[in-house]
Amino acid sequence: MRSPQAAVSTTSEKRDEDVTGGRSFCHIEEKKMKKLPFITKEELEKIAEKYPTPFHIYDEKGIRENAKAVNEAFAWNKGFKEFFAVKANPNPFLIKILQEYGCGCDCSSLTELMEAHALGFSGEDIMFSSNATPDNEFIYANEIGATINLDDFTHIEVLDKLVGIPETISCRFNPGGLFKISNSIMDNPGDAKYGFTKEQIIEGFKILKSKGAKYFGIHAFLASNTVTNDYYPTLARTLFETAVELVRETGVELKFVNLSGGIGIAYTPDQMPNDIKVIGESVHKVYDEIFGPAGLNDVAIYTEMGRFMMGPYGGLVTTAIRQKHTHKEYIGCDACAVNLMRPAMYGAYHHITVMGKENAPCDHKYDVTGSLCENNDKFAIDRMLPEINVGDLLFIHDTGAHGFAMGYNYNGKLKSAEILYHTDGSAQLIRRAETPQDYFATFDFCDVLGDLSGK
Repeated sequence: MRSPQAAVSTTSEKRDEDVTGGRSFCHIEEKKMKKLPFITKEELEKIAEKYPTPFHIYDEKGIRENAKAVNEAFAWNKGFKEFFAVKANPNPFLIKILQEYGCGCDCSSLTELMEAHALGFSGEDIMFSSNATPDNEFIYANEIGATINLDDFTHIEVLDKLVGIPETISCRFNPGGLFKISNSIMDNPGDAKYGFTKEQIIEGFKILKSKGAKYFGIHAFLASNTVTNDYYPTLARTLFETAVELVRETGVELKFVNLSGGIGIAYTPDQMPNDIKVIGESVHKVYDEIFGPAGLNDVAIYTEMGRFMMGPYGGLVTTAIRQKHTHKEYIGCDACAVNLMRPAMYGAYHHITVMGKENAPCDHKYDVTGSLCENNDKFAIDRMLPEINVGDLLFIHDTGAHGFAMGYNYNGKLKSAEILYHTDGSAQLIRRAETPQDYFATFDFCDVLGDLSGK
């Protein structure tokens, strides 16, 4: 059985500078470091005959193995539940796979709540974590029985006036300052727009209790995409200690602690993937150390992972359609930032495999681009890769989370299809590609565009 994270074989590496993510990785050493696709060139070629590139493809086997591993890692906690962060990948076919493993949904908007409800998630299977939340979203979340996770002290009064205070309520905590693991700064919660201060959450719990709340939860998200087994245990210590103080100061019944997301994936081949088993065991130790003496042994642990649950099990498949030889060497693809925004938006690194050339020397330096009228529409900059010919299939790794989901329609570009690669080797269309009719659909109330048939 393969690892529940992406296949990465480690030994030596050869590194070149790459503006996108700062590094490029080559496979020309005899002892190679590789990040391998979960599908072969031949299989992709067959799929592309039926569903033209670009498309996102997802690995059912990997998703299932990882979901099982997460449950096993936290099996020591009888109330454990993973609430998949729908924003990471809202495809209902994929969410239904996670549903088979007891996962719930972490929703941040009305449409995500509607989707979760339509998929059969009910009540406590849905966590609603939002900020600057519109009234109608609070109302709908309450109607379907979702657990509401308040982001701000002022939202207590807003929620009370709209629907009253539910029996079960959660609040998001922001300790402020810098979040560190050992001596390394991981993020800056003090600069984040989310959450209550400690003083606000203590007072907030008192008010919520006075208004009828019976069961309470606490939530925090203090760093993003961490690739260290120490993040969750460090976050857990902060939350558990705060929770003990909250119970002591307010007398509330603490039902759960939500560790949220932040568990990252190994985007670059030199990174060691997080080990969810080690993470679960470490959280267990902190739980026993802090909650045991406090008599809080029945508190459930929740997580809201998106990237870790789905990221390594998706890839963007695109065809090289153009070459350009000017001041640099460019490979133009039929995908663009519309299909994968992270490199353009964050300068994020996504590994690229030229299908069928996995063992070829990486002796060509390319900018791998899309066709948007934006110079940041690049999947890689100065990346050392095998020679790429027009017609080659490129597999862009780790797009299963925050890949398709972040798509948009700038330049009138259309979003791609999504394919599920099943455990038996078959491929299923789980979202068709957009058409021009989809793009123009919001003008269906009038005839301002006349005939769009192109005739």
